[in-house]
Amino acid sequence: MKPSTIARGVAAALVACAAAGASSAALAASLTFPEIPAVKPKTSTYTCSGGKTLKVSYWNTANGQSFALVPVKGRTLLFVNTFAASGAKYQAENYTWWTKGPQANLYDEMAGGNAPPILAGCVTLR
Repeated sequence: MKPSTIARGVAAALVACAAAGASSAALAASLTFPEIPAVKPKTSTYTCSGGKTLKVSYWNTANGQSFALVPVKGRTLLFVNTFAASGAKYQAENYTWWTKGPQANLYDEMAGGNAPPILAGCVTLR
């Protein structure tokens, strides 16, 4: 499969949802890619240091790819799973959502390698 086909599918899904004024929940429900069969998403609710709560939808595909829909600064971004020596690392734009077990942190890569996470100590609610 050509990466451009995947990119067009992602862009088309996000544009269609944005044009319809979709909320982040509707955005997760309408994420479909005929070229990449995906199982039903798993949604996890996290509570982070400082009391912020967020819902993240995880999508795993039949071909081994993984995606996450993560709310960042009022927008829901599509994060793509990338290599990580430990845990699961997802990236979108200049952001990294890094999970390890029930814990996660959100980083702004433009802030520099030694910058603290912009959301830290996030833990899934059970």
